[in-house]
Amino acid sequence: MRDDPVKSMVRKILTDYLEANKHRKTPERYAILDAAYSMKGHFTMEELDGYLAEHSFRVSRATIYNAMRLFQELRLVTKHHLMSGTMFEAAYTSRNHCHQICTVCGKMTEVRVPEVVQAVNRVRLKRFKKDTFSIDFYGICSSCQARITRKKSKSEKSNNKKNK
Repeated sequence: MRDDPVKSMVRKILTDYLEANKHRKTPERYAILDAAYSMKGHFTMEELDGYLAEHSFRVSRATIYNAMRLFQELRLVTKHHLMSGTMFEAAYTSRNHCHQICTVCGKMTEVRVPEVVQAVNRVRLKRFKKDTFSIDFYGICSSCQARITRKKSKSEKSNNKKNK
């Protein structure tokens, strides 16, 4: 954890918060934070739990949920509500970003759209100071589009054979 500057920074943010609020600095909280920042991309609670178990760190489901709720409050982790379920991501290094989310399979990928970032940065809001954003684009991924097209084509061929 200490070799990675991002992990060191989020660990410091957590430590500062826990000390300032006189909360215990438990090894479970730090292990869950490390696991969240070790996951590649977006992850579910089950995947996080599996990662912890794989690395021989068993914690209760309640402890994971409570830690993740705290990390969300500290804006170290972001929670996404999707049709396919709830996903999380480490948020410290990806404050301003966009996702594309397939409404068929639920796949979520991060996309870089500099024009959107520039446009949002130019937006001035009344009586509100924005500091981060996340924008989600919903649609159908290319894999699902291909599958739908194949299915439609197959159905049309079948109907043509019946009509002849």
